[in-house]
Amino acid sequence: MGIVTTTCTKESELIQILSLQSKNSPENLSSGEKTQEGFVTVSHNLELLNRMNAVCPHIIAKDGAVVVGYALCMHPNFGLEIEILKPMIAEINSLLPPPDPYIIMGQICIDKSYRKKGIFRELYKTMKQTLPPQYKRIITEVDTSNPRSLNAHYAVGFTDLKTYVSGKHEWKLIELQ
Repeated sequence: MGIVTTTCTKESELIQILSLQSKNSPENLSSGEKTQEGFVTVSHNLELLNRMNAVCPHIIAKDGAVVVGYALCMHPNFGLEIEILKPMIAEINSLLPPPDPYIIMGQICIDKSYRKKGIFRELYKTMKQTLPPQYKRIITEVDTSNPRSLNAHYAVGFTDLKTYVSGKHEWKLIELQ
C-alpha cells in the first residue's frame, strides 16, 4: 500500500498525532535521543488541534490507517494561545508587514521507525500543494539545540529569517516560500 501524505480529516487522526507528539516530547526522550533524533517542543490538546485543523487542515503521513508523521498547520492567531509561541509571533510581526499572509508550520514529527524514508520532504510538499493560495510563506522556528530538525528544514529549502533568544532557548525563525 505504501505511505500516503494527505490532510487530516478525522478526530481519530488527531488523537494519533497527539500520541506521536507525546512519544517525541523531551521528557520522554533521553538526552542522546534528543540530540540524535530530535524532539518536539510544544504539547497540544485535542480541542486546540481540532480548531487549528478546521481553519487549515494538518498534513499527515499514513501507513494504512496509522498516522506515522504529521506537520501541523497553524494560522498565526493560534500562536497567541500557546505561551511558548508568543515570542515567535512577535518576531514575525516585527519582520513582515501585516498584509503579508503566512501560515505557521506548528510542529513536524515522524515516527522513529519511519524516519529517513522521505516522509519529512513529502509532508512539506503536500503542505505547499494544499495550502490556500493566499499563503505564500510557511514559517516556523527551530530550537538551535535541535540540529537534526534544523538541518532537515534547511535540506527542504527553508531559509533563515532571524535568530533570537526567548526564555532559555535560542531559536532560528525560518521560512519556506
